[in-house]
Amino acid sequence: MLLERGFATLWIEAEISNFARPSSGHWYFSLKDAGAQVRCAMFRQRNMLCAFTARDGQKVLVRARIGLYEPRGEYQLIIDHMEDAGRGALQRQFEELSAKLTAEGLFAAERKRLLPGVPTRIGIITSPSGAAVRDILHVLARRFPAAGVLIYPVPVQGAQAAADIIAALELAGLRAECDVLILARGGGSLEDLWAFNDERLARAIVASPIPIITGIGHEVDFTIADFAADVRAPTPSAAAELVVPDADEWLGAFTRLGTRLERCMRQRIEAHRERLRWLIGRAALVSPAAKLAQQAQRLDELEQSLSRELRRQLHGYRERLRWLTGRAALVSPAIRLTQQLLQLENLRRRLHRSWRHAVSDRRAALSDTESRLWQASPVAQFRHSAARHAALFARLQAAGLSQLRRSRERLLPLVRTLNAVSPLATLERGYAIVSTESGHILRDAADAKPGSIIEARLSVGRLRAKVEGAS
Repeated sequence: MLLERGFATLWIEAEISNFARPSSGHWYFSLKDAGAQVRCAMFRQRNMLCAFTARDGQKVLVRARIGLYEPRGEYQLIIDHMEDAGRGALQRQFEELSAKLTAEGLFAAERKRLLPGVPTRIGIITSPSGAAVRDILHVLARRFPAAGVLIYPVPVQGAQAAADIIAALELAGLRAECDVLILARGGGSLEDLWAFNDERLARAIVASPIPIITGIGHEVDFTIADFAADVRAPTPSAAAELVVPDADEWLGAFTRLGTRLERCMRQRIEAHRERLRWLIGRAALVSPAAKLAQQAQRLDELEQSLSRELRRQLHGYRERLRWLTGRAALVSPAIRLTQQLLQLENLRRRLHRSWRHAVSDRRAALSDTESRLWQASPVAQFRHSAARHAALFARLQAAGLSQLRRSRERLLPLVRTLNAVSPLATLERGYAIVSTESGHILRDAADAKPGSIIEARLSVGRLRAKVEGAS
């Protein structure tokens, strides 16, 4: 109790010897240095937490407390924690350097550069005989064989490795032959990877003008070079996969883009074709030939309308003349005179019958007054009325003839005017309307091509002819 309680926890750095591990799982060994040694025990519950299995000759750093093994009467160290002494020193050195470079901003994310999407040439800085370079080349050949590869051979382990890697980085930056650099090495212990924890190498990676991706060790391994690089990959193969695209995916993307491009081009061509059709139609509508054809068609329509209007007006004038003639016939003095004469004849016959009956009875009594009665007789009145009606008939006949003459005089200038503006009158003077076989009016001899068929409309009939020449 005095030993166990009288001494605080101790930290001891020494070398293992006489290491034993029985079936119980406990570790029994001695720690020694150049001047002394002490017995130690590390029970199973503690050694299960150790990151490695101890071995003879290994230098370790332990946290222990003093105890007494009573059956043999020996004091010993009860080990609670053990770590590799060399790894512990290296780990502390690693953490100190990492903190220093982090404070300087060498590991800042803002400083990191993007890797090129499609590198033309890839530089690989690694050992030419290791498995890492074979894995990288295999992945590159499988994923993107079009990219060129340039290997910068360097040792990746040993005291001179860091200096050679720095020289390779400077050479790659000076020659500028690659778009991206892969700094790779296979797995190993902390001591094996220590060349990539060099401060000069970290600064050379940051100063490189070419983006750098690291693939050092396994996924659990981290080095200063990983923190300084633009991109860190867990393994060399993963670095190769990150640095190039997948050719199959690219081919699929190219196929999809080609399909989209083809569809877009078809749509653009169809849109331009539709616009071309529209422009051709619009040009045809506004062209002089189209306007001339429209005007010629309009002229034909106007000519037909004029002919119909002239015929309508002539028909109207003819109907009015017929009406006026009928009306003049109805109000003619000759007809009225005939009616009056018929009425007078009827009256005369009635009067004659009455007079004959009366004459036989009064012939004797009328001898004295015969002359006076004769003057007042209906016959005398009839003669006087007939003379008066004859004069009226003469005046009415003269007035009707005068009105008819005036109507004829007004109608004749209108008829002459209509005949003067009528196309038919123009044709009667020896002119002709010449048109093409499709019905277009010809006004220029150059429009009639030799060998074409033309049609000439005359005052009476039509002629078809073949053009032999134009002048």
